[in-house]
Amino acid sequence: MTDMAVESAHMAQADIPLDRAKALSAFKLGDVSFYWLTRISAICVLLILGGIIVSLIIGAWPAIREFGFSFLFTQRWAPSAQPTPVLGALGPIYGTLITSFIAMLIAVPVGLGIAIFLTELCPMSLRRPIAMAIELLAGIPSIIYGMWGFFVLGPFLANSVEPAIIAFFAPIPILNTIFAGPASNLSLFNASLILAIMILPFITAISRDVFATVPPVLKESAYGMGCTTWEVARNVMIPYTRVGLIGGVMLALGRALGETMAVTFIIGNSFRIEPSIFAPGTTISAAIASEFAEADGVHQSGLILLGLLLFVLTFFVLTCARLLLMRIERKAGA
Repeated sequence: MTDMAVESAHMAQADIPLDRAKALSAFKLGDVSFYWLTRISAICVLLILGGIIVSLIIGAWPAIREFGFSFLFTQRWAPSAQPTPVLGALGPIYGTLITSFIAMLIAVPVGLGIAIFLTELCPMSLRRPIAMAIELLAGIPSIIYGMWGFFVLGPFLANSVEPAIIAFFAPIPILNTIFAGPASNLSLFNASLILAIMILPFITAISRDVFATVPPVLKESAYGMGCTTWEVARNVMIPYTRVGLIGGVMLALGRALGETMAVTFIIGNSFRIEPSIFAPGTTISAAIASEFAEADGVHQSGLILLGLLLFVLTFFVLTCARLLLMRIERKAGA
């Protein structure tokens, strides 16, 4: 019996390296498979992105060949002009930048304020309902925002808000041009306000999440030194989370630059550049949405070129944001 037990023990010891080798082989196979799966996924993203760029360039090439760089600096948009169409992107580019700038000017401070309120001041029983209500705004389809802006918000602003703003800034030079009348249901300002409401959930949700990562000891130390809530938010919470906040703001800006249907409903779709924000205008995405179905030839190519410009503009904005984040991280490391 003793010899049999010793022999069994030797056999068990001999099986251990074999089992370990099988386990290591299985782990290696799984690791290699995961590596190639993630790598192929990343390559697919690059291929899709490259395919989109190539498709846009091919579709826009007739307009590039016809108009060249003058396309960027021409305001007139007359696809039916004779003997040759006249197409210019200056109006849509101006409208895209102005509406996005005004939307961010409204949404960023409001979103940060809501996030600070939910994190520091709101009673615990109300935090979840308010946060859910704000996040539900992101789930509303853009066409619903556009219809609401066209039938409700636009008339309200034109009848009750814009006349008061026009009268208030009338005596002030320069500002009386920016806020010049007449009031209109369809304007750059109305579209900007709709955009601000649409991007507000993104800024608020991301800001609230990054504010929640601030170590409590930092805030408690500041409160213990006699700081107010505003001072804690300004000197502790925002500096600690600035990278995440900038990322959220850039995400919202990307949404504002590319929003289509809601803006198309309420901006007026005018290619003329007016100094007043209460005048009608258009954006790149709104121009494409409103005219692409009826376009052909050089007109269609010009609209595709507008799409290419929007792609480049968004890429440039996101690149600048990434460089800014890298600079902030480098300073923090230093």
